[in-house]
Amino acid sequence: MSKRLESKYKIDRRLGVNLWGRAKSPVNRREYGPGQHGQRRKKPSDFGLQLMAKQKLKGYYANIGERQFRRIYQEAVRRRGDTGENLIQLLERRLDAVVYRMKFAPTPFASRQIINHGHILVNGKRLNIASYRVKDGDVIEVRQKAKQFAIILEAVASGERDIPEYVQVDTGALKGTFVRAPNLADVPYPVTMEPNLVVEYYSR
Repeated sequence: MSKRLESKYKIDRRLGVNLWGRAKSPVNRREYGPGQHGQRRKKPSDFGLQLMAKQKLKGYYANIGERQFRRIYQEAVRRRGDTGENLIQLLERRLDAVVYRMKFAPTPFASRQIINHGHILVNGKRLNIASYRVKDGDVIEVRQKAKQFAIILEAVASGERDIPEYVQVDTGALKGTFVRAPNLADVPYPVTMEPNLVVEYYSR
């Protein structure tokens, strides 16, 4: 269903990390970046580290566009509390992120596509906006006609990922509840995410 395989793995190669922890990632075979200069190693500057942290976080959530990501960051700044934690909570409230966490899709890219095609219900209503902000207690369900899709059934059965505690899922009914927004430590990222460096990047 997701046609972004090549682009998705280009992100892995460029960043030099297995961003989604998938067995098929090319980083598992070659840790260096693409191109003839990919094997050159140089110590990144502070700016380079901040940029890398931002690119990792953007890329992880299905490569969110810069304008949209900056809006999410600005919302995180306006909220009370730690801006880095706020940023993670806002990203994890996105409908495509929640569908991915519930294992209704194998990747964030596939999650976005499943939502865009209208296969997801939120509180019984069809929603096709991947960036929709899920609230505590919202019930997310796969539409009846999509419950036999191979891509969804394979994702649910996959042992690649565990379902985190901040969502509750009935895998048999393909239905779940978003319990609460997580802290950074609660989110099962396969690689280290540094939202504090993202805050530094935008604060320059």
